[in-house]
Amino acid sequence: MGNSISVGLPRMLVESGERRAFLPTLVSSVARLGTTIVLEHGYGSRLGYSEKDYLNANQKGNIRFGLREEVYAQDLVLLLRYPSSSDLDLMRPGACLMTMVHYPTRPDRVADLQKRGLEAVSLDSIVDDTGRRLVENLRDVAWNGVEAGFKALAKCYPAPGLASPKRPPIQVLLIGVGAVGSHVVQAATRYGNVKLRDRLAKKGVPGVQVTAVDYDLTSREALMLEHLRQTDLLIDATQRLDPSRYVVPNRWIDEMPAHAVILDLSVDPYECSQEPVVVKGIEGIPHGNLDQYIFPPDDPAWDTTVPDCIDNTHRRTAVSCYSWPGIYPRRCMQIYGQQIRPLLRNIIEAGGPAKIPPQGKFFQRAIARAMLTRWAQD
Repeated sequence: MGNSISVGLPRMLVESGERRAFLPTLVSSVARLGTTIVLEHGYGSRLGYSEKDYLNANQKGNIRFGLREEVYAQDLVLLLRYPSSSDLDLMRPGACLMTMVHYPTRPDRVADLQKRGLEAVSLDSIVDDTGRRLVENLRDVAWNGVEAGFKALAKCYPAPGLASPKRPPIQVLLIGVGAVGSHVVQAATRYGNVKLRDRLAKKGVPGVQVTAVDYDLTSREALMLEHLRQTDLLIDATQRLDPSRYVVPNRWIDEMPAHAVILDLSVDPYECSQEPVVVKGIEGIPHGNLDQYIFPPDDPAWDTTVPDCIDNTHRRTAVSCYSWPGIYPRRCMQIYGQQIRPLLRNIIEAGGPAKIPPQGKFFQRAIARAMLTRWAQD
């Protein structure tokens, strides 16, 4: 990559609900480092930004807009969501893709990147020396997902209704008590929306009881079924060491109340083309996105988006989204921008990821651990 690298920022056009783009504040701060930044025409427009908003920060004259092909031709391509195969075709061997690759659950991506001769820095694999992620928005994963889960439950909940003082406390079963789960407990007791919680409390509506179950207990079927029979909202916030094993088999879903809602916060994919297959923690539920993330039992997505290798016989309303923080995109990108800024600075000042010393300073060590070439060697 030489002593100076260029950065490409392509638009994410996966679905119409995808509005996220890095804010002008991040672009201007990176540009001040002297690197060339090429943004795709229309970048940020779904968030209400114009090209002028980005160019106004062009103090060194090194920010410009270009076609998608030019953006992907830069030394370092940065975006949150993993690009399509056709977009990867636009990158040259030796260039670096900085995005959410998800190495452990996307072995097909790893193999494809290696075949193409591309380097990668997986944003979800950038961790500090204790293993804590440096690029994450786990609070919004929990709060946005729980808010959507309760909106779905409000439509399913039987008489006298979710907002009635005469109903019993809502029973939430949380599976997984890690980083996301810790936020879920607080979010669930507030319906994912503090203002909604305050309104219901003033009316004397009973609150929410959260039961948290550690992953190690999920193999005890009798215990799990006892909990599921009483559950109004089931939340999967697990991080499984083995993504080929279910946390809740589809047959267990049949034990849940008819009005129950399943909330998927882990959002692992289905991948049936490999052995062993990669599956969601809760068997059979659809995989949602920012266009649609609520799926009633009779929604066509249960048949069109769930692979044939997966049993989806038993159904309840499911809530699943590829990116929960993306529900509120501007807040999401402000957080990600703050987290990514020092990482970009270290990469640019080093002259590219390949020149990052694995045993260097704090951010250098974190970047090195997330690089495809080094991850594949471990």
